[in-house]
Amino acid sequence: MQFNLDQLRALSATVSEGTLEAAARALNLTPSAVSQRLRALEAAAGQVLLVRSKPVRVTPPGEAVLRLARQVDVLLADTARELGGTDGAADSRPPTLPVAVNADSLTTWVLPAVAPLADSLCLDLYREDQTRTSALLRDGTVVAAVTADAEPVPGCSSTRLGAMRYRPMAAPAVVERWFPDGATATALATAPVVVFDRADDLQYGYLRSRARRGARLEPPAHHVPSSADYLTAVLLGMGWGMLPDLQSERHVRAGELVELDPRGHVDVVLYWQQWKLRSPSLDRLTEAILAAARERLDQRPVPGPVLIGHRPIATP
Repeated sequence: MQFNLDQLRALSATVSEGTLEAAARALNLTPSAVSQRLRALEAAAGQVLLVRSKPVRVTPPGEAVLRLARQVDVLLADTARELGGTDGAADSRPPTLPVAVNADSLTTWVLPAVAPLADSLCLDLYREDQTRTSALLRDGTVVAAVTADAEPVPGCSSTRLGAMRYRPMAAPAVVERWFPDGATATALATAPVVVFDRADDLQYGYLRSRARRGARLEPPAHHVPSSADYLTAVLLGMGWGMLPDLQSERHVRAGELVELDPRGHVDVVLYWQQWKLRSPSLDRLTEAILAAARERLDQRPVPGPVLIGHRPIATP
């Protein structure tokens, strides 16, 4: 089975851009030329690789070929940069690495970790919940991901990064109004809560842990799908929310936030999954991520509740 580089680039660009027309603009080709290359690639693979929807969708066989295309992109960029540094004859632009990161990690420790690499590589960051970032690895969209999944995606390695500890927090005015007697089940059932998005189960996991057997706590909820704005919403008194220590500590010291329940923390254990690919660019990125995780994340065995998937469970 032989794959043509131009055909692989056409697949990668089409998935990245979402449509044949957008891919054609990115590749300086006509949509017809992109379509022809995709058809030739599918003929070589003997299978349909793309569903021509808007945006396009990769089929399961297409995921394997897309991973190959993205790996070739990274290796070619690394090689071109090395050659360009020698005689200037090759394109020495920094390689682009697509990476999936959950919003809280991105805001609190990932961006500071990768900022020093800005001159040597470009990052195409996908913000996704830590329970779903591994899916982007599986379908070939990204080369690496910060994820809650310990089990490595096929073709990837998995390294434990550490834990982010989340605590139920609220502004003093919210505590005074809704929690005068503490975080009781009655108060939690009626007090407004701030939720990141509809995939965010941290608050509801904590609520389930406090509910009486068979009871359901369904308080009014505000959805604020931005890590920085989520913090702002809690600070402004829109409701209580689960905030990571990395984001909330200085506000607690300043008296702007109050911890509702000292025993109600949830630890989210994170892992770094990446393709098993020897690439100088990917190696530099991995070294930066692992070094930052050792410094910023809790490296101790997690003693309390752990979020696995969307369920908080007790560690054995």
